[in-house]
Amino acid sequence: MEYWRPKICYLVLLLLVVVLILSLSNWVNGVQQVPCCFIFGDSLYDNGNNNNLPTRARANYLPYGIDLPGGPTGRFSNGRNLPDVITQLLGFDNFIPPFATASGQEILNGVNYASGGAGIREETGRNNLGVVISLNGQLQNHKTTVSRIASILGDQESATQHLSKCLYTVGFGSNDYINNYLLPQFYPTSRQYPPDQYATVLIQQYSQKLKTLHNYGAKKIALFGIGPLGCAPGPVAMYGTNGSACVDCINKAIQLFNTNLKTLVDDLNNQFRDAKFIYINTYDLLFADASVGIQDDLVTTIIGPCCPVANLPMNNGILTCIPFSTSCSNRYANIFWDGVHPSETVNVITGGRACIALNPTDTYPIDIRRLIQLPFL
Repeated sequence: MEYWRPKICYLVLLLLVVVLILSLSNWVNGVQQVPCCFIFGDSLYDNGNNNNLPTRARANYLPYGIDLPGGPTGRFSNGRNLPDVITQLLGFDNFIPPFATASGQEILNGVNYASGGAGIREETGRNNLGVVISLNGQLQNHKTTVSRIASILGDQESATQHLSKCLYTVGFGSNDYINNYLLPQFYPTSRQYPPDQYATVLIQQYSQKLKTLHNYGAKKIALFGIGPLGCAPGPVAMYGTNGSACVDCINKAIQLFNTNLKTLVDDLNNQFRDAKFIYINTYDLLFADASVGIQDDLVTTIIGPCCPVANLPMNNGILTCIPFSTSCSNRYANIFWDGVHPSETVNVITGGRACIALNPTDTYPIDIRRLIQLPFL
């Protein structure tokens, strides 16, 4: 089928990137802004934790990583993923290592626990993809890291002080839809809950796990909302759009989750006066600006997979590139890299605007730049 080709001028994407570079260059100047960064999430954040797991949710083969100097690493992108961009903007010289390989004193700079296919719910991804590391599993891995940091620094008090200065990025929820709720042949959740109740249940479960993260010493936490999954090539091919640009019912369900997540930020901030939670409006960070007012026939950004995806219309949640296939020639003009993951270009825009908001709606109540500048809480 023909994928949605919105009137998004390639020049608009370039302009957004240039504006972000100019905004951020005066902020960082090569100085590391925080001592450490800990990353929790799914395939949008995974940088290698799934590589040796018995799972279909892996990206340690070409064409993944085609634009990284070292080639494939397990990132679900042609190049850098979202936490790579954010940590570079924060002045880190090296990418945050995955928990699977992190060792020694490098964990003092942070650890990436993210796992492709993972969700808030324990069963998410497992019935159709195989082994994934859920949010619960990632929290257990972080507990191990906290103990290791205490051993390195000499005592728990030193570890607590160190951890309080770190940035924590957390991004979950996408797989609880595309690899759970939207796959009734594998999961019963869509028969158990209407969309509004499901969003409520997810946020309730999410809230408890975020409180656990706070108990482990997290003080500055950025929560990323779910992006417009209904516009991704996989869902568009699987469910159809009924004449619309995207699968509207999916996007409406996701917005229920995002609205509740923003409310959760207020609740957590009211409950924990020694911490600060913020919300990143991933859904609108690219689409809200890039789709406005372009009415000519200039080069458009294509919302279709840059790499070939096998049996894209099959409703099984497997939306990754065919191993060693040939990707599109102009990767920087594509919003989506494979059936559901964004390209490096989108990661640069999203990461930049999460760090320094260009619009008041980009982040809530503050952006990452202001979050990390908060004094010791």
